[in-house]
Amino acid sequence: MDEQGRLGPLRGHRIVKPPCVLTVAGSDSGGGAGIQADLKSMLALGVHGMSVVTAVTAQNSLGVQGAWPLPVEVVRAQYRSVVDDIGVQAVKTGMLASAELVEAVAELLAGTDAPAVVDPVGVSKHGDSLLAASALESVRTRLLPAATVATPNLDEVAQLAGVHVESEGDLRRAAEAVLSYGPKWVLIKGGHLTGDAVDLLTDGAEEHWLRAPRHDNRHTHGTGCTLASAIASELAKGRSVPEAVAEAKAYVTGAIKGGFALGSGIGPVDHGWRFR
Repeated sequence: MDEQGRLGPLRGHRIVKPPCVLTVAGSDSGGGAGIQADLKSMLALGVHGMSVVTAVTAQNSLGVQGAWPLPVEVVRAQYRSVVDDIGVQAVKTGMLASAELVEAVAELLAGTDAPAVVDPVGVSKHGDSLLAASALESVRTRLLPAATVATPNLDEVAQLAGVHVESEGDLRRAAEAVLSYGPKWVLIKGGHLTGDAVDLLTDGAEEHWLRAPRHDNRHTHGTGCTLASAIASELAKGRSVPEAVAEAKAYVTGAIKGGFALGSGIGPVDHGWRFR
């Protein structure tokens, strides 16, 4: 403002509220994955990010040293506080840790009129378990049916559906297995295969194969969280599922290319690569 309290050059500019996206996930104290990655991705893609913390982790570039799920009533209260007052145009879920949390979040999603992107997080980038074995059935029967898009990686496909993907030719079989649990769309992420980074998006009727060059960069912590959050962000803008996934794939490919060293282990992707 100028000395007389006027807006000066901003006078007459209309402020437009961006779409609102909610992440329901665990906290990553190292800032590379979890709600930290989600909120960075959402900001980079032009939406307003909000969060429901499901668990607190002590983690860094070397792995997860500890994880503490929050009580169901705390998670439910956060969700209702945000959704009932502010509203959401899309929801993304990540680490849910326990069967009780999975079931509570699935119930909340079912009662929310917004697309839901479910990242069925099972293990961290370092191989640390982030989902209790007792929660797997709840993910299959309660959470996946509430998903607009489910985004499992190959380890999570094996964990949930018992399908082991060895080559690109197995992706269709993996997608069919996950779709049988009820999500509208499934994106099978083939990033762990050799060659180009290829993913399969399908609703059982149409298929979209998404390819990107594989970047020789070991610093990929947070890739799955970033992709799912990007999809939710694009859905919140009104894009169709295939459009949203294609845009998100382009964003995360750039983030992987820009991944940087942090600490003495695996560093994060660069959520702000488009601003460098």
